[in-house]
Amino acid sequence: MPISQQDKLTLLIDILNNHQMDCCGSVSECEQLKRLVKSLMAHRELNHHAQPVLEEIYYYSQHGAQTSQLDNHIEAHQAELSQWITEMNQFL
Repeated sequence: MPISQQDKLTLLIDILNNHQMDCCGSVSECEQLKRLVKSLMAHRELNHHAQPVLEEIYYYSQHGAQTSQLDNHIEAHQAELSQWITEMNQFL
């Protein structure tokens, strides 16, 4: 059974929330974020205003998955994480 767009958004927000609150994360979380964003962007039901935010989250997760200093990467993006969480909550 495929997961719904709502479930994908909720999971995306949960991971971003964890990164913001804990100031740490894992490469597997970054990979999961990338997969979620790709899946959400592939469906046109999502408001077109979400597309730029999803692109920013994709680049954040892509760089996070490739860096050797993931915790520093997360800490450097605290303001963006807060903004993305707020924006993505509007689409729930």
